[in-house]
Amino acid sequence: MTRSNEEIQTMVARVKFDDRGLVPAIAQDAANGEVLMLAYMNAESLALTLGTGLCHYFSRSRNRLWKKGESSGHVQRLKEIRYDCDGDALLLRIEQDGPACHTGQRSCFYRQLSEPCD
Repeated sequence: MTRSNEEIQTMVARVKFDDRGLVPAIAQDAANGEVLMLAYMNAESLALTLGTGLCHYFSRSRNRLWKKGESSGHVQRLKEIRYDCDGDALLLRIEQDGPACHTGQRSCFYRQLSEPCD
């Protein structure tokens, strides 16, 4: 779907970015609901994602934009973006090529902190 710049800016304006200009973005597999990763977006990366259909994020450690898969080839294709009731968190329903995690795991949430609760 091709979106106009005006449509993209209207969508970006709905999001409440924090004092650093960032919003948490959860990437979820659109086919099975698996949570794959958590990253951050700024207005520019959100606009790029909406405009290209490929997921772009803002790296807090490198202080720059990055397209998911730019070095690994494991891109994320956007299927849908939702935002929460406060407008300060995003859920990206995506199609993932290869692993989402830089460790090679399918999901960044592969480590268990505690035993399951009954």
